[in-house]
Amino acid sequence: MKMPPVVSPQEWKGAREKLLVKEKELTHTRDALAAERRRMPRMAVDKDYRFEGTAGPVSLVDLFEGRRQLIIYRFFFEPGVAGWPESGCPGCSWVTDQITHPAHLNARDTTIALVSRAPQPDIERWKARMGWEVIPWYTLTDEFDADFDVAEWHGTNVFFRDDDDRIFRTYFVDGRGETVQVGHGFPFQLGGLRLFTDWQSTGVRSGVVEAADPDALQRTLRGQGEAVERAVRLVWVYGLPPGPNVTAPPARPARPAARAARSSGSG
Repeated sequence: MKMPPVVSPQEWKGAREKLLVKEKELTHTRDALAAERRRMPRMAVDKDYRFEGTAGPVSLVDLFEGRRQLIIYRFFFEPGVAGWPESGCPGCSWVTDQITHPAHLNARDTTIALVSRAPQPDIERWKARMGWEVIPWYTLTDEFDADFDVAEWHGTNVFFRDDDDRIFRTYFVDGRGETVQVGHGFPFQLGGLRLFTDWQSTGVRSGVVEAADPDALQRTLRGQGEAVERAVRLVWVYGLPPGPNVTAPPARPARPAARAARSSGSG
């Protein structure tokens, strides 16, 4: 196997700094794409989809668990899938292993859940074996998977619930796009409510609180503590103004140019 050349420390540093320019460009492009993803138009969900949970039948609204945003991953664990009933889809298992603890998403008014066609006793057994007990997992009972493009392949759908319990589809990803995007940070880039770094509109590395409406933002502010104190401004996805009791935290002073130039990160 042909290996890269061995160079001096000075040459290695020069090569690394040259690559870092491209890495920063990629990071900024990815941030801009994430912002565009979050501003996708919404699609109304009119059907009353039903699922089976550990406590019995539940609706799609129930899957939100009272929160604004719902992320649903279609896991292939059911009759007809290789490994059934001893195990689930290997690719789906790998994706699920990357899901962060739901508490982090819950604090941002978001619920994450898995759905499959396996009966609940099999799901509970597989969850226990894999250490996924904290992740809600429901049994599909109708055409939900076909209607949301996950009948033949695993995928992730994101939904938003308003004050009147109306549900909207806001995002979908599957295939290679999903395996590339998966990771602890990716769920925070979906839908209408999350903390992120708003490079593309400010050019300054800064925390940003983004919310779909004032009430959701206030719940987020109360739950973020130091993360919110680091924020420099508020961004409203759907053009709704801040409520009377919500104000942006004070902006941090910009880093000196010399210090910024010495930054070693790729973002």
